[in-house]
Amino acid sequence: MNCHGLDRALSQGSLLPLQAAEHAGTCNRCQQLLSALNSSVPVDPLSPAAVRKIAESLADNLRPVRPLAPARYFAGAFAGIFVSIVALNVYRLGAFAIAVMTPVQTTAILSTLAIATGLLVYSLVNQMVPGSRHRLPPAPFAVGITILVAMVMAVLFQVQREENFWGNAWVCIRAGTLVGALAAVPFWLVLRRGSILFPSMTGAAAGLLAGLAGTSMLEMHCLNLDASHILLSHLGVAILCAVAGLAIGLTAEIRGTRSIHRDNQEYRAPSETFLGETERKI
Repeated sequence: MNCHGLDRALSQGSLLPLQAAEHAGTCNRCQQLLSALNSSVPVDPLSPAAVRKIAESLADNLRPVRPLAPARYFAGAFAGIFVSIVALNVYRLGAFAIAVMTPVQTTAILSTLAIATGLLVYSLVNQMVPGSRHRLPPAPFAVGITILVAMVMAVLFQVQREENFWGNAWVCIRAGTLVGALAAVPFWLVLRRGSILFPSMTGAAAGLLAGLAGTSMLEMHCLNLDASHILLSHLGVAILCAVAGLAIGLTAEIRGTRSIHRDNQEYRAPSETFLGETERKI
């Protein structure tokens, strides 16, 4: 038996074996350790006023919480909002692009957008529930979804010559961004029902999901099949909304950090007073 074995026996909380006791009899270091553990220090109880102040300071920031709903409810809410926003705007503006795209293009692009939306909803729901397992980190996951959609668009459509490229792009960006903003409001209401630990990451993912609603609407409405136009203005809507969500999330994180720092400053003096009183009594 050596010092390491005695330390391990103490950490396990069991009675010391005979070999440990024999080792302690010949080791000054272990004798001092056992003496310190077996010694008792008389401690006077805190005054009722100090105990009351400690309890009040601990309970000041406590708030009642409600249990989180099952993850499938959040997923269903996100999917329902997404489909409703896209369907209403396509009905209002018209699904003209489906008539000019080939069946392969229509099936491929809509399937890709549906898969991307489902994966993003899955990631968002996991971010709302603390302790959820992420098969892939949320940030690279969102970037990968964007790259996937861009690759499919580049393969399905060809670059064509346009006389008013930037004017046409601005029309689609404006219309798609409006749809994304409309989708972001109910998405935010759903996100508030969860517990967000990283607002910047979750904000970017929620913004990308809202932007994909605008992209999906444009893919079914816009008659322009130029690959450059689609990548810049249709997919650009999703990227712009993701950047906006990231900015909003970062702002929330900074404000939260400042609030925590301010609270720590307010409670530092009372805490030091309680610790000082406790140390004096000990």
